[in-house]
Amino acid sequence: MTNEKAIAEKLLQVNAVKLNPKNPFTWASGWKSPIYCDNRKLLGYPYVRDFIKSEMCNVIFEQFPDAELLAGVATAGIAWGAMASDQLKLPYIYVRPKPKEHGLGNQIEGFYEKGMKTVIVEDLISTGKSSLQVVDVVKEAGLEVIGMVSIFTYGFETATVACAEAGVRTISLTNYDTLIKLAVEKGIIEEEDQNTLLNWRENPSIWGKSI
Repeated sequence: MTNEKAIAEKLLQVNAVKLNPKNPFTWASGWKSPIYCDNRKLLGYPYVRDFIKSEMCNVIFEQFPDAELLAGVATAGIAWGAMASDQLKLPYIYVRPKPKEHGLGNQIEGFYEKGMKTVIVEDLISTGKSSLQVVDVVKEAGLEVIGMVSIFTYGFETATVACAEAGVRTISLTNYDTLIKLAVEKGIIEEEDQNTLLNWRENPSIWGKSI
């Protein structure tokens, strides 16, 4: 399995993850959050990018040896899926949030055949809603989803339950608990802020209303 601490260190190293429990960020959902994760930044650091790509490929190779196709989630998962499929020599598609409004009107781009065993590639999993919408699109196209791999997960219970109910096995290279613990060790955040950060993860919408 992947070295969760090493991956978390890479995210912190290139500021792909920002932690600010005293002045929280606002997500698109309107939630107030002490953390902001932007894994797109990883693409700008070739050696970090290569390390994470290799770890992702190791997970896919070891945990999903029957994979016949990788499916990147637009937009942040597209690059990671393409790099992993290239290294593993697997066919590749990517999935749009909605069908194109012109041309062929595709929502899935790339060549595939029905029945192919498919691994979804995400950059991060938050509530799991958007990720599972992609799973539904892929299944409706006649593909067999055997799992989902992401770089980072917040570990929300809602996402864990939703993925389990959908029968989708998910593996993330690193996670919120590992990252917060490492951030304390490295002095990026104060130890007294650790509980604040962990409490947010338990119920982010309510935590946001109290700010």
